[in-house]
Amino acid sequence: MTDSTTSESVAVAIAEMRGEIRTGFAEQAGTLSLLVHRSNRTDETLAAHDTRIDAVERGETERQKRNDARIDALERSRWPVASVGALTGVVSLCLALWTYTSR
Repeated sequence: MTDSTTSESVAVAIAEMRGEIRTGFAEQAGTLSLLVHRSNRTDETLAAHDTRIDAVERGETERQKRNDARIDALERSRWPVASVGALTGVVSLCLALWTYTSR
């Protein structure tokens, strides 16, 4: 009787260990699956950031295009300012010479 009782208790213990091992492997597989999923999401995020950085470096963002257009417009409208300044200086010089010579 002790042999059959011992055999049965050993079989039960082995079955319990097998169940615990399966549970442990299932937990490890779930954890590994979660880590793989997070790694994939991180890779996708990094790829999106790389794409955005490349666009910024090439100057292809909408903000950069708007700023370039604005700067071009400002540069086009700026050129008469220097001409007007030079013309004002010349007129001032002529008036100063005229008033000096008319005294």
